[in-house]
Order: sequence, then C-alpha cells, then structure tokens
Amino acid sequence: MPTTNPPATPPQLVPATRSSGLLARIGLDPFLLALAGVVGLAYLAPSIGSDESPIPWHQITTIGVGLIFFFYGLRLSMEKLRVGMRNWRLHVLVQLTTFVLFPLLALAARPLFAHEENATLWSSIFFLTTLPSTVSTSVVMVSIAGGNIPAAIFNASISSLIGIVATPLLTSLVLNTNTEGANLGGLVTDLLLQVVLPVVAGVLLNARLGAFAAKHSNALRLSDQFVILLIVYTAFCESFARHVFQGYSALGIVALSAGMAGLFFLVYGIVTLISRLLGFSEEDRITAVFCGSKKSLVHGTVMANLLFPGTAATGALLLPLMLYHAIQILIASIIARAQGRQNEQAAAVASAPPRSA
Repeated sequence: MPTTNPPATPPQLVPATRSSGLLARIGLDPFLLALAGVVGLAYLAPSIGSDESPIPWHQITTIGVGLIFFFYGLRLSMEKLRVGMRNWRLHVLVQLTTFVLFPLLALAARPLFAHEENATLWSSIFFLTTLPSTVSTSVVMVSIAGGNIPAAIFNASISSLIGIVATPLLTSLVLNTNTEGANLGGLVTDLLLQVVLPVVAGVLLNARLGAFAAKHSNALRLSDQFVILLIVYTAFCESFARHVFQGYSALGIVALSAGMAGLFFLVYGIVTLISRLLGFSEEDRITAVFCGSKKSLVHGTVMANLLFPGTAATGALLLPLMLYHAIQILIASIIARAQGRQNEQAAAVASAPPRSA
C-alpha cells in the first residue's frame, strides 16, 4: 500500500480552508498576517488598546491566558506522554538546548550590544532565549518531517511546564524583571492563577473532556491565537502610545530579522551535529532539531506581561520574539516538507519490487 502521513498531520496551526490553503502554497501563514495586522492597527490608533482605554483589556487578556493554558492541559494525552518518556537522551538534549544552549548563545553575543542604546535590544533577545519550546508547531513539523511524534509531544509539553519556572528564574538572574522582594509573591501568584492551576485542571479533566478538546482542536487553536493577538495588540498599543520604537529604523528591523534567522540556523546546526555524535536515529534527530530550535510566542507574551508589568517597552521586548516566531515557522516548514519528501521517496524506493534481470 502507498505510504500516507499520520492522521495527526492535518494542519494544526489554522483550520484547513481554501484561503489558508492558498496562503500556505505561496508561503504565507494567516496567523503571521494577523500579527502584522494587529501591530498595524496598534500603530494607527494606539490609544484604543493602551492603559488609557476604557476597555478593560487587562482583565480580558488575563481570563484569555487562563483559558489558553486550561485547554492546553485538556489536550495533554498522558498515554502518549508515557510513550515519549522512554528516550531520556533525546529529552535531555532538547531541554538543555531550550534552557541552556539558547541563553548561553545570548550571553556570548552580549559584547556585540555593548552600547547603552542596545541594552534593551539585548535584554529582549535574552528573554527570547529563556522561553520554552512551542507545542503545536513542534509536533506538526516533526510529523511532517517523519520524526518521533510521541517524543515530540512529550518534549514540547514538558518544555512548557519547565518554562513556567525556568523562564522567570533565568531572566531574574540576568535582567531586571521586578521579581525580587515584595514583587516575587505577586509573580508566583500570577503564575499559579494564570498558568499552573489552569494546566493542572485541564490535565485532571483530560479523561472526561479530552475527546471533546481533540474534536474541536481547530476551534480551540483559533481561540488561543485570538488571545495572543489581543495580548500583542495591547502591548504594541501601549508601546506606540509611549513612542518606544522611535529608536528603530527599517534597516534595524531587517538586521534584527537576519540575526534571528542566524540564531535559528546556529541552534539547528548545533543540535544536528550533537544528534549525529550521539548516534540518534533519523526520527529522533528530526525531533531534537524541531523541538529544540523553537520558542513559544504564547509563553513569551504571557511571561512578558508577568515579568515586566506596567512596562511601556513590552512591545519592544516582544519584537525579537515575534520575528523569531515568524522565521521559525517559515524556515522550519520548508525544511520539514523537504525532509518529508525525502522520507517518502526513500520509503517508495525501499518498497518497490526489484527489477528482473
């Protein structure tokens, strides 16, 4: 029988529609276009989404964030996670890449940002490197490329949980995140209420409502993306209202984009080399590079609000993350599709009957 992709392969980022399919064929992600759109709206009318607006944006986004993590926990399949737990060397490599290699690379690049005006930019890049991996996109890319899907689910999920502690810890050690003294109790409370408790509640209800969550995964994913768009919109409204981006030129944005692409390829190459040195199978190597090279926009937007409360520079803080998020999806999609085609061709050759002499 001809080889087919696993059932979980259908689009995980947005529902399959004619418009999204057309955008995908020309290399555009509707969510990335929506991100660009809300940033543009924030630029045109920043007062609507700023702190001065009569709309209670903070309360709305707080509830939305709690729902994101509740549904995230609700979609966790404990059986698949148990299967994925067995390959400990792969898990250690992915988590060390996410929470050790990335920050070390940012620290190594710190001398390049020696000027005082570049301090905020470097801080935003370091914040990016402390974030956990993505969940949906990591698993999707691994599936498309033909990698170890259960291990990808385990690593992406565990990375998100580790990030709840690791991201505030790493940023507090290097950056001024207002996590010391009296503010630490408030941060822990916010993390518990907005992240930990919703995730735990979702996991506990997985047995009863997991099938419902799986059936409506596309709708839930769209709701996640809608909340992210709200957070990004309000963050940039506040930043534009306070003229945070006045110091950034178009050339500076292009240079920063090139730097984020370079960071992705550097991590991708290092993880590929280590995977081969450790003798990983091709499936495990694919999982390591795609899970290890990702950074989560969901956690980034949430953690930015929690770790840098009331900061007008939140939008600027998210700029490298947004660029990296866009770049990782575009580049990883191209690599995953190419890898998947190679695997399909290799499987076809292997299953072809030998030619008669």
